[in-house]
Amino acid sequence: MKVVSLVLKFLPRYADTIKSAVEAVPGASVAADSGNGRMIVLLEDGSDYAVSDSIIQVHQIPQVMSATLSYEYSDETPALEEN
Repeated sequence: MKVVSLVLKFLPRYADTIKSAVEAVPGASVAADSGNGRMIVLLEDGSDYAVSDSIIQVHQIPQVMSATLSYEYSDETPALEEN
């Protein structure tokens, strides 16, 4: 399981368009929209897509000026083998 958060920067007039585009990305959701051109986006991996692909898709949304990774969590610890 991987979870990341991004901080997007954009011109405030594009907030609705960007929110719709973010929500179309697999595993992505808008956690907060400050109303001043900053948005926090949460991304989770899924069985048929990777977080890295979703990050790229969000970064390529038209009108997004920057996407900064602000948090990353990964729980991919292999299970301990019992002897």
